[in-house]
Amino acid sequence: MNQTEIGKFIATCRKEKKLTQAQLAEKLNITDRAVSKWETGNSLPDSSIMLELCSILGITVNELLSGEKIDMERYEKKADENLIALKKKNENNMTKNGIISILFSVTLFIGIIACLICDVAISGNVTWSFIPISSIIFAWVISFPSIILGKRGIVVSLLSLSIFIVPYLFLLSRFIKVKEVFSIGTVMAIVSIIFFWLIFIIFTRIGKERKLAALGAVFLLAIPFILIINILLSRMLNEPFSDIWNMLSIFVLLIVAFILFICDYAKKKGLIK
Repeated sequence: MNQTEIGKFIATCRKEKKLTQAQLAEKLNITDRAVSKWETGNSLPDSSIMLELCSILGITVNELLSGEKIDMERYEKKADENLIALKKKNENNMTKNGIISILFSVTLFIGIIACLICDVAISGNVTWSFIPISSIIFAWVISFPSIILGKRGIVVSLLSLSIFIVPYLFLLSRFIKVKEVFSIGTVMAIVSIIFFWLIFIIFTRIGKERKLAALGAVFLLAIPFILIINILLSRMLNEPFSDIWNMLSIFVLLIVAFILFICDYAKKKGLIK
């Protein structure tokens, strides 16, 4: 599976259909920059739009992945070759992710051992090390799915965070005997988890080909998130809500979001690359 050949094939089929890069991009609801990256061999079309792309170009997915038109005699052979190539690519990614996940786990394990050794050496017993150790284990549970599975593991990581954050805060508050860690921390955690899920939905829906627009939406979403967090904190801590730094943060987020939306619009219209 040669990306360069696939790119040339896409360009040829597009021209046969008398479509410009901008017109093809508009039909697929993506940027013409994405089409340009395909045709120069810098990337492959995302699997979610591959069928639609093939329908527009009047080719099959097998022909797209082969980078050429295929007659019936060679069709089955090419299909097998493309499946093998995709399988090898997935296996290579899994091997790479596996190595990274092992290194990550070993590093955290060394951190746990170091905490235990320091705690016993200083206190003569296991005391304060519970806090960093539990935090390290919590971080491993949340991060490991994303590391080993890549993008597919993000949902698992978010689910793990949603499930384990409250029990973790409860155990931590009981150990350090500060009930506010659980009462205030749980409220903040729930609001934050909702924010993270919304970010995930935004990037899933529009972030594949319009990353700038997705990022702009996230910056806008951060504004009500900051307001809600500050209102809740002010009520729980009995402190005034208005703060010059909060107002400044909201203003900066608005400016950045506006710039990102402008850049996304310009890219979609081909004004910038």
